Amino acid sequence: MNEVYIHTETFSNKDFTETQLEKGIYEHCVFGNCNFNSFNLSGFQFIDCDFLSCNLSLAKLDKTAFRDIKFKDCKMLGVRIDTCNEFGLAFSFENCNLDHSSFFKTKIKKTVFTDSHLQETDFSDCDLTGSVFDRCDLSRAQFERTNLEKADFRTSFNYTIDPELNRMKKAKFSVSGLPGLLQKYNIYIDNQG
Repeated sequence: MNEVYIHTETFSNKDFTETQLEKGIYEHCVFGNCNFNSFNLSGFQFIDCDFLSCNLSLAKLDKTAFRDIKFKDCKMLGVRIDTCNEFGLAFSFENCNLDHSSFFKTKIKKTVFTDSHLQETDFSDCDLTGSVFDRCDLSRAQFERTNLEKADFRTSFNYTIDPELNRMKKAKFSVSGLPGLLQKYNIYIDNQG
């Protein structure tokens, strides 16, 4: 069976848990207010697509291709980005909830996360070189053996990152983020001046 090729189409208010989305290649498409909750997107290819106000929580993403994708206002609880097709993997996240998701061992340099929830998200062994975390909640997110060189955390909060376990050359942090870098040393930091 040949896969479908869909170009410049808009999908609005679709519940793909009830109506199936055909497996194939979707290029320059927009998905607005669509429900992919627990949907099997394995093997799908998305190129230059926008996902706006969609629910992708627990969607199955084995070998799913996300190339130049914009996720905005999406609920993406427990997604396994680490199972996606690595070739050309590129996306940005704005005002998304990615709590309990996994980016384990992904190479996603220069990825931008804006106003997003990343609580208990796994970034272990991930290459986040040059990535930006802008106003993100990183409570209990895991950073181990992660490449954070030139990454920008200046406006994010609630992170705990061990400088001895991660590559952090030229990474950017604000003074208010220092406790998250020094937590393992059990040091009290007084911000009174």
